[in-house]
Amino acid sequence: MFDKRLMAMCPESKKYIAGNIICQWIELMMNVMMIFIIANAVGKLYLREMTAKEMTIALAVLVGVLIFRFFMTKKTTEMSYLASKTVKRVMREQIYKKILRLGNSYREHATTAELVQESVEGVEQLESYFGQYVPQFFYAFIAPLTLFILFGLAGSFKVAGVLLICVPLIPGAIMMVQKIAKKLLSKYWDQYAKLGSTFLENLQGMTTLKTYKADAYKNEQMNEESENFRRITMKVLTMQLNSIIIMDFFAYGGAALGIVLAGKAFIDGNLTLQSTIFMILLSADFFLPMRKLGSYFHVAMNGMAASDRIFKFLSEEEPREKTARLSEQSLDISLSDISFSYDDEKQVLSDVSIDIRENSFTGIVGESGSGKSTVATLIMGRNTIKQGSLTIAGTDVAEINEDSLFKNINYVGIDSYFFKGTVRENLLLADLKASDEKIWNALDECDISDFFKEEKGLDTLLTENAGNLSGGQKQRLALARAILHDARIYIFDEATSNIDIESEELILSEIKKLAKTKTVIMITHRLMNVVNADRIYCMDSGRVSGAGTHEELLKTDNVYRKLWNTQKELEEYGKEGADV
Repeated sequence: MFDKRLMAMCPESKKYIAGNIICQWIELMMNVMMIFIIANAVGKLYLREMTAKEMTIALAVLVGVLIFRFFMTKKTTEMSYLASKTVKRVMREQIYKKILRLGNSYREHATTAELVQESVEGVEQLESYFGQYVPQFFYAFIAPLTLFILFGLAGSFKVAGVLLICVPLIPGAIMMVQKIAKKLLSKYWDQYAKLGSTFLENLQGMTTLKTYKADAYKNEQMNEESENFRRITMKVLTMQLNSIIIMDFFAYGGAALGIVLAGKAFIDGNLTLQSTIFMILLSADFFLPMRKLGSYFHVAMNGMAASDRIFKFLSEEEPREKTARLSEQSLDISLSDISFSYDDEKQVLSDVSIDIRENSFTGIVGESGSGKSTVATLIMGRNTIKQGSLTIAGTDVAEINEDSLFKNINYVGIDSYFFKGTVRENLLLADLKASDEKIWNALDECDISDFFKEEKGLDTLLTENAGNLSGGQKQRLALARAILHDARIYIFDEATSNIDIESEELILSEIKKLAKTKTVIMITHRLMNVVNADRIYCMDSGRVSGAGTHEELLKTDNVYRKLWNTQKELEEYGKEGADV
């Protein structure tokens, strides 16, 4: 029930845990002193030997001890907070740094919902583990030994010995329950993570569920998972209640035994009245520290279950450190015989070879599911290539440092994300040193500056993921941010999908302007967008069916020609419909 890994991770908490134990021990000694004063006073009063002056002194000392004990209790709480504060910060930093080191591959090891729960609920459980359970774990063994010595000095090592022997029965009961509890709490956290993941997924897809009227089905699914979570929670509570009953039996049964033995010793004439009262009033204190440890048992088990999940994630194998940096010269991109699968079963790419020259305009086209966007993720280093090679400026992408990679390559997709905050804050992500003038110039180029000037300028607030902008405005803003970044390579992945014609034409115009001085890769299903590209790669079912200019592909590639003719017919049909 004591995890050395946690202590090794947060060594600075040790001094606060030690301080907590010392403060609790001082509290115990103050309690002993109070009992001693009370027992001594009762004994003298019974024998009618106490004077008014002695009574006044005893009361004054008693008040002083109570005040000092109050401050020790307060100090114990403070030490508990300081010990747990460190672990919260350290554990969350460790999880965050691990996610950064794993990069996008972190999803292979845990879902986003699981990591959120571990970082919030899991770490909160560890706060209780460090602040309450660990100090009590040590104090629960120190306190009975201290009282054993005091009881012996008070006149009966026999009574002290019997009580000391009974104390281990409580941790024995805890150990019996632990085997059941560990397995049960592991299931509890699994079910909790599953419920949280389902809830997050349903919340994110609420619009889709409403559109297809599938919200009732998902509601039933959530109800079923909630019921499973309720059942496992009830089992955990039942286990905790049963363990408390067992611990109370040993704790209060042991205290009663101590009282009986002290009373018998007094009757036999082996103890004075003062010593008897002292032992009777302190008998419970033999067991209360261990009983309190038992009450923290479920906290400890929750903390251990949470820590197991956290340490499992922290121990996941990381990709080796990337040290190579991109050359300041040519940034040619070369994909050679790449085959790729997300799940090691279904091939997404098969023997794909693509060459992209620096300062060229390259189009990658094909139907949905042909593997176009996967090529983009591989160039960005988001997935591990197991077969074939991908080099940028002659360096394997797996060796390129992420800072160097993202400095030189900018990805603009249909799902470009914006954070809740001002327009300025979101655009400064691309260039922290950018002046307001430079930001306005980027917005001017994307023909969206007038809209923000009518609002609050660069201080215009964006809601989560720019939900208060239209699709076209959001994409224009994404393009402005990309321009501000001033990368050497731009990847536009369906950047003109699902937006109005005016925004699409403006974005295409800006992309063509960028292609004059930058390397531009445009991934699109609409062939009209790339007819002027220097080179077009047409993909079909994960393979490159043809490569060349628009005119060359119309002559040599059946897949490209079929797509072109189909799209041309649809556009002509759309124009006829509009004329009517």
